Amino acid sequence: MENILIVGVGKSTSYLIDYLSKESRQKGIRLTVGDIDAGNLEKLKASYPHIRGIRLDIFDRKQREEAVNASDLVISMLPARLHVEVARDCITFGKHLVTASYVSDEMQAMDGEVKKKGLVFMNEIGLDPGIDHMSAMHVIDRIRERGGKILLFESFCGGLVAPESDNNLWNYKFTWNPRNVVVAGQGGTAKFIQEGTYKYIPYHKLFRRTEFLDVEGYGKFEAYANRDSLKYREAYGLEDVLTLYRGTMRRVGFSRAWNMFVQLGMTDDSYVMEDSENMSYRDFVNAFLPYSPTDSVELKMRHYLKIDQDDIMWNKLEELGLFSRDKKVELSRATPAQVLQKILEERWSLEEDDKDMIVMYHKFGYELEGKKFQIDSSMVVTGEDRKFTAMSKTVGLPVAMAALQILEGWITTPGVQIPLKKEVYGPILKELEKQGVVFREKQGPYMGYNPHNVAG
Repeated sequence: MENILIVGVGKSTSYLIDYLSKESRQKGIRLTVGDIDAGNLEKLKASYPHIRGIRLDIFDRKQREEAVNASDLVISMLPARLHVEVARDCITFGKHLVTASYVSDEMQAMDGEVKKKGLVFMNEIGLDPGIDHMSAMHVIDRIRERGGKILLFESFCGGLVAPESDNNLWNYKFTWNPRNVVVAGQGGTAKFIQEGTYKYIPYHKLFRRTEFLDVEGYGKFEAYANRDSLKYREAYGLEDVLTLYRGTMRRVGFSRAWNMFVQLGMTDDSYVMEDSENMSYRDFVNAFLPYSPTDSVELKMRHYLKIDQDDIMWNKLEELGLFSRDKKVELSRATPAQVLQKILEERWSLEEDDKDMIVMYHKFGYELEGKKFQIDSSMVVTGEDRKFTAMSKTVGLPVAMAALQILEGWITTPGVQIPLKKEVYGPILKELEKQGVVFREKQGPYMGYNPHNVAG
């Protein structure tokens, strides 16, 4: 009996485990879940008594090697930086590997060994990266098969709160790792190409250079540029494309508000704040404002950020409880980003019955037989509750499907890879449709890049 080992239980594994639980019983596959938290394993046993749960510390080499060696395929849902040791074990013992994470330099360096052993190391097979790759290549390959030339590719994705659970002024709640939201865009300048011209946006300007877009039935959104839109130009075969832009979606107004934190320095993760554990939230805010023996923290904040008292931006700040004297940070040697994350998690965490929403939107401009066309492709998925979220569905399901297809011999090309080949994306997109993850397409005349759609 073949055995799939899932390493790590977290927010994105609910649908993954549920789907594999049903499929593995039908296909005669044994499922093992390894996690360091005994509480997670107890919850797993209560919901899925037929799944074997093992306590697994991935830093315990003997324990990790035994678990990997006993499997036929490993799904690593660990943080990206921790995949490497598991990957090395998979090479040693000849096991396939699936992750939802970006391919790191360390992972890519294993490609030769992986190919020699005839193994499949499938990465970037979650949502973004993952479904974005597959859905984009599905349309790009179709255009090329008809003889078309791609002129423009824009791709946007956002993890948001569903309209029925949207009850704060920011129109946002955490559906993914909060830390990734707080430090988004840092560590480099956003770069992309528009109408044949390379463009660059430094971090301190990122959230005031947003694009607006409409998703039919769901209204208007805004998007800020991802750090490197050119990363997949060669992989997608878009070396000659005139416009290539990838962005993160939010509801209109979020980026302008978030920019306040950026300008104050609250998203900085590069240094620790002295005596942070004893700070009140008000002290934290005051730490970034000029000294004044007479002006209040609120007045200094409004002056510093040039916010009128009746501006909705001010209401957004107040809603977060930033000026509280009673609430304490209670984090020792915390960076500004860590403190901000704690404050936001208190206000933006999903309630038990809250629903999240994933929105993905692609725009393809192409030329065919002397005429120019445009395809708009969009996907919207709504979660069920705090456990079975749209995020866990769109991350976990493609991971599960890829694992089964590798075991069943449908995906056979060896090496460290991402899901760009038709043998991978074709069957998975079809299976995702059965699970309610569906792209809607609309074709019309080519509109090109419209600078009037850009704010800031």
